[in-house]
Order: sequence, then C-alpha cells, then structure tokens
Amino acid sequence: MTRIGLLSDTHGYFDERIAHHLRDCDEIWHAGDFGDAHVLDELRALAPCFRGVYGNIDGTDVRRTEPLTQDFVVEGLRVLITHIGGYPGHYAPAARPLLDAARPGLFVTGHSHILRVMPDKARGLLHLNPGAAGRHGFHQVRTLLRFGIEAGKVVDLQVVELGKRAS
Repeated sequence: MTRIGLLSDTHGYFDERIAHHLRDCDEIWHAGDFGDAHVLDELRALAPCFRGVYGNIDGTDVRRTEPLTQDFVVEGLRVLITHIGGYPGHYAPAARPLLDAARPGLFVTGHSHILRVMPDKARGLLHLNPGAAGRHGFHQVRTLLRFGIEAGKVVDLQVVELGKRAS
C-alpha cells in the first residue's frame, strides 16, 4: 500500500499541523495554489515522492517546476490531477477532454476550497478535492485528506481538519 497525503490551496501558508499529518506519507500531492515556492520546499522535505500542479494564483516560481496537470499510475490506479477541474456533473470545460483522454480511476482537483469526495459512476472514477489547507478564502475550516492506494483502489480515506481558517 502507498500512503498519500493530499492538500490544496495553501496560498503561501504552511504550519506544523500540516507537517504533522503528512509526516508518515509515502507521497504528498498538492492540487494547486501553493501561493509561494517555500510551500513546495516544505512539502518536498516531508515525503520520498512529491507531485503537484500549479494553480491560478501561482507565479513563475511555482510554474517553473509544477505542471498544469499530472497523469500517473500508483499501485495500478490511474490518477489525474489539475487545479481547476470541477466535480462530477459540473466538470470545468477544460477538464472534460483531459478526463476523456486519461480515463483515470481517481480525479483530483483543488480551487473551490470545498472538501469533496464524490464517485462519478458514469466515468467510473472517484473525485477528490481536499478543500483548502491555507488561510486565504471563504472556507471556515482548513482541511486535507490522507488515504492509501492498494491494488488499484483508494483505501482508508481520512479527512483531517487542521483548525479554523483564521487560527
């Protein structure tokens, strides 16, 4: 099993609670809007493997190293990550051709600051949006997700609440 820590929308904010909850992960994924390259450095130091995509607020310091999308396989599960992707029944127009081409079993997005775990039966995938781990935005509670991937399936999914946005 590969243990994954997933977060998004840090907007330049990184605290010890994030590090505490991601410390035992094999891989850390960030679904965009890092806000600052120092967040990348902090996350890369926590796990053997890091994967991220840039978001709409990210500048050249992040876009130099992080792509718009990630398409890869972990433990037999095809994963597609992009920042602005929408969710089942409401996919962003740019996400639809990506989903058609990749046909992932797991589709990860950020951007909305809304935590979502939703199956898409029509496409045969699971959609994850970890909410927002940063302080900027309208969300009230900062969140991230932890889960495992084993034999092509997401297992042991946990929502982690990091505290109130203003804390």
